[in-house]
Amino acid sequence: MTDASPPGLAAAAADSTQQAAMSALRFDPVSAMLFVINTSAGALDVDAKRAVIKSALTAHGRQGELLTCGPADLTRVATEAAAEAVARNTAVIAVGGDGSLSTVAQAAHAAGCAMGVIPYGTFNYFARTHGIPTEPAAAAQQLLEARPMPVQVGAINDRIFLVNASLGVYPDLLQDREAYKARFGRSRWVAFVAACATLLRAQRRLRLHIETGATEREVQTLTLFVGNNPLQLQQFGAEPEDTIAGTPGDGSLAALMLRPIGTLSMIGLMLHGAMGRLREAAGVERFEFKHMVVRPTLAPGGTEVVVAFDGEVVRMRVPIDIRVVDKPLFLLRTTGNTGNADAPQVVA
Repeated sequence: MTDASPPGLAAAAADSTQQAAMSALRFDPVSAMLFVINTSAGALDVDAKRAVIKSALTAHGRQGELLTCGPADLTRVATEAAAEAVARNTAVIAVGGDGSLSTVAQAAHAAGCAMGVIPYGTFNYFARTHGIPTEPAAAAQQLLEARPMPVQVGAINDRIFLVNASLGVYPDLLQDREAYKARFGRSRWVAFVAACATLLRAQRRLRLHIETGATEREVQTLTLFVGNNPLQLQQFGAEPEDTIAGTPGDGSLAALMLRPIGTLSMIGLMLHGAMGRLREAAGVERFEFKHMVVRPTLAPGGTEVVVAFDGEVVRMRVPIDIRVVDKPLFLLRTTGNTGNADAPQVVA
C-alpha cells in the first residue's frame, strides 16, 4: 500500500477540507439548543439530568429542547436532533458518557452542526481533554457561553470515534467491565478490577496484516488499541515516540499492540499500567500514524471481526480502515483561540 499523495499535499488537502467545513458551519449563539439525554448513562436519574439543564437555561435566559431516550433509540434521536440543529443554526448537546457522546458526535459530524457535551460517564476522557467540567451543572453553564471550535476525530471504517478504537482483548475487557458495573456499581475501581480479570484470562491471539503508508508487516497480538485522546494515553503512560507531524488527538493517532505474554508478565504489565508507566512494560509496542489498514486472519468463510470504539462493541467487515478524519468535529468550548479569520460564522 502506498500513500495517495506526498505528506505536504496530504496536509494541504486536510487543511482545505477543514477550512471548507469551518466556512460552512453556521452557529446562532441564542438559538435554542437540542439536548439528547441518554437515560441509562451515569448514576443520576433522567429527572435530575433534566433539572441540571433547565437550571442552566434559566440562569442564562435561554431556551432549549430536551430529548430523552434509551440506548436503543439513541442513534435515531441523535440523527434527527442533528438535522434539526442544522436547520436552526444551533448545536446538538450530548448528555451522557463517552459512548453516548460518540453516537451524538457521529450524527453531528455527518450533519455538519456544532456539538456540546454534558458528561455523565465514568472516565469522561473526551470532556476532560477539551476543558469541559466533569461536574454536569458546571458543564451545562459553560456550554451556554461557549463557541464551536474544531477538534480531531478518528474513523474506524465508517464510524468516527472520539477517544479510542480497538480489536482483540480490549473489546472483551469492555464487555466484562459492563457486567462488573451492573453487579458492583459504576466506579473506576470496579473498572480496574474488571480489566485485571479480563487480562489475566486473555488467550485469544490476533494475527494481523498491518499497512501504514508504504510499510506492511505481519504481527501477532492480544489487542490492537488506537488512541485519539492524549489524556488517556498520558494516564496509561503510553504516548508513542513523536515520529510524524502532529500529536495523537491533534494531527495523528497512537497505536498500542500487546504481544502475547505469560501470566507473570501480564501481572507486571497491569502494574505498569496502573502506575501510568506502560511505556516501560515489556511486550507493548507503541507507534504513531495517520492511516492504517488492518487485515485480520479469520476462520474460513469469516468476513467480520469484533471491534470497540468509545466503549461500544460491534462487528465490522474486514479490512479495518483506521484513520485521522480530515473534516473536524465542531465542539462547543470556551478555551482556545476564537478570534481568527477562519472561525465559524456566527449569525444573529
